[in-house]
Amino acid sequence: MKNLLSLFGRIKSAPLRYALLGLITLAGLLFLFLVSIYAGAWGKLPSKEALSNFRYQRASEVYTADSVLIGKYYLFDRQPIGYSELAPPLIQSLIAIEDERFYRHSGIDYPSLFRVAFKTILLQEQSAGGGSTLTQQLAKNLYPRNERKKTNLVVDKIKEMFIAKRLEDHFSKEEIIMHYLNTVSFGDNTFGVESASLRFFDKHASQLKIEEAATLVGMLKATYTYNPRLFPKNSLARRNLVLQSMENNDFISSAEMDSLKTLPLVIDYKEFDYNSGVAPYFREEVRKQLIRWSEEQSEKGKNYNIYTDGLKIYTTLNHKMQLMAEAAMKVHMKSLQKQFEAGYGKNAPWNRKRILERAVHSTAHYKNLLKKGLNPQQAWDSLQTKRSMVLVDWNGEKTVMASPLDSIKHYLKFLNTGSISIDPHTGAVKTWIGGIDFKYFKFDHVAQSRRQVGSTFKPFVYTAALEMGIAPCTYFSAQEVEYENLKGWTPSNSGKKDETFLNYSMEEGLSKSVNTVAVKVLERTGIENVLVQAKNMGIFSELPNQPSLALGTGEIYVNELAGAYASFLNEGKAVFPFLINRITDQNDSLLASFEPKRATTSAFSKETGQIMLEMLKSTINSGTASRMRSTYKLNNDLAGKTGTTQNNKDAWFVGLLPGLVHVTWVGADDHEIGFSSTAVGQGANAALPIFALWLQKMNADRAFDYLTRAKFDETPLSILEQMDCEPIKRDGFFKRLFKSPSNKKSRNFKTRDTKN
Repeated sequence: MKNLLSLFGRIKSAPLRYALLGLITLAGLLFLFLVSIYAGAWGKLPSKEALSNFRYQRASEVYTADSVLIGKYYLFDRQPIGYSELAPPLIQSLIAIEDERFYRHSGIDYPSLFRVAFKTILLQEQSAGGGSTLTQQLAKNLYPRNERKKTNLVVDKIKEMFIAKRLEDHFSKEEIIMHYLNTVSFGDNTFGVESASLRFFDKHASQLKIEEAATLVGMLKATYTYNPRLFPKNSLARRNLVLQSMENNDFISSAEMDSLKTLPLVIDYKEFDYNSGVAPYFREEVRKQLIRWSEEQSEKGKNYNIYTDGLKIYTTLNHKMQLMAEAAMKVHMKSLQKQFEAGYGKNAPWNRKRILERAVHSTAHYKNLLKKGLNPQQAWDSLQTKRSMVLVDWNGEKTVMASPLDSIKHYLKFLNTGSISIDPHTGAVKTWIGGIDFKYFKFDHVAQSRRQVGSTFKPFVYTAALEMGIAPCTYFSAQEVEYENLKGWTPSNSGKKDETFLNYSMEEGLSKSVNTVAVKVLERTGIENVLVQAKNMGIFSELPNQPSLALGTGEIYVNELAGAYASFLNEGKAVFPFLINRITDQNDSLLASFEPKRATTSAFSKETGQIMLEMLKSTINSGTASRMRSTYKLNNDLAGKTGTTQNNKDAWFVGLLPGLVHVTWVGADDHEIGFSSTAVGQGANAALPIFALWLQKMNADRAFDYLTRAKFDETPLSILEQMDCEPIKRDGFFKRLFKSPSNKKSRNFKTRDTKN
């Protein structure tokens, strides 16, 4: 200080003395400014302890049973990895283009900083670069700037320098690179190189090639401008610049660089998006179950956030089976939609005012218009104003001029579906399709929708009958009966009138799905006995206590029906479909595991189960599902049941392999809209093909031989002997003489007590 004052005293020139005084004052102010930042006057700096204990917000990951990542739950899509999991080209390209002297500085690259300051301040160059080191960029990633004002830029830059120095003191160079690549944004709400690698190249960061690593690192300068999905030309040019920098820094040779530059830009984009990807309805149901699980854990004092804690959820789903099931569904539903619309022509129900009005009145848009003070007519008129909008059909999305009313009418006509496949012994879900397109139809028809099940309920009636001691070779007349004590209710068949003279064995009555026979079997068995039997077999939905129960007027969930049908393959024990095997934390430590939920006692005898399985085989071999053999040429060991409800509103099919239960429902979301005819809307035409097309794909893949080539247990001779009777007996001559096919028999429906 004395030397400085002595120097100041020896300067005779007043201007020089004032200039020196100004510099000293400026230096003093700058020093005080730096001290104030360091002391926290402009915002507290993180301590070394805080830097060492920071946590990433990690995306939780959803895996199939065969270890395929199919989805994530996140606020920021990030999957942190260790340094050893970074491909060497990633590190080399990053250093080459972002921080050449990374290994030679201690957090701040002073030569680079002075270069940028000189060019920016003195030469006024706008493209002088940032001068920030990777360590400073990591500081910014960990502690983002709160404001974008230029007045705060200097403070933020200096704070990042202080943090960078602390980071260098605490972490090794390798750890800094690891943390940087785990925190940096790659656009598309993707954070960290592992998530970016999976999204843009469908591979782990450890597997990246040089040109792929250069593409990702090239994005860091401007994640939107150099996004290879959006701007491939920009991305290619930037990638080649990174390769040039790698050559300049001796990471690759000139020959390698020239060769790599000639490669085209190829990405394999996988969007782990809420609306798209594999099994979106399944992933949404898993998310709901995780929320319930986390709430239960919170009550126990254990707090887990499925969006930030990086949980790993291992599900029961089979990835390849799901892909095949989705492909089969799309092929069939696209074709069926054409049949459905063609069947109505111009007289389509979605054009009817009553149906359209009800649909409109249930929309949030219409309700909001009423809340704003519009009367119903004004709201209706408002919904007829046309504007540009995107509508989707089976050919994809298209932008059209349409009104909200047009949009409602457009989506009213769509058929939808719900299907599930489960392991009949555990209930583990193998495939789950909740609808035709999750982006536009969020409602899940597997877990959320209860629909009338039609003839798929008849096996429960027949099972109860067998348990009551009714022999399988008992015959029931197909003649229509008008039940006087049921207000003249008359169940009918879709077959020919000459069925009046036919008497069906139980096997034939079930396989041909004869309605009049099913009602008579129910009558002899007793409604209460059937209700108890269905409950014991896993049907938990409330069922109607009336004779129409035999025709499937009860409303049941798709997954509920699957669990109940499993009893035919699982020694009479129902299962409860489950989706999650286990949950672990980010370090693979087990947090929860889930055991199969199965009934503990058999709902029926072994003999009854064997007889029922034979009946369900007959449905495939010669009954209502025979097109499995004739049309689709499937020779697997199969059993099953079709179902069609009143006015063809719901189509069902249940398919049974020795090791698999599959249930499919097809119909319109609006309960008033059915198929125009039974030919189109019956279960064998509307629902069965989804299973048949899927099974064809499975048959062609030897990986599924354990399912597709499996055989049912050999049926005991004693069972076959019990069922060895003529399928149909025709009334004798004199009985036919006095029975007119046009006359219905009138009588009361008889009720009987339960077997207990």
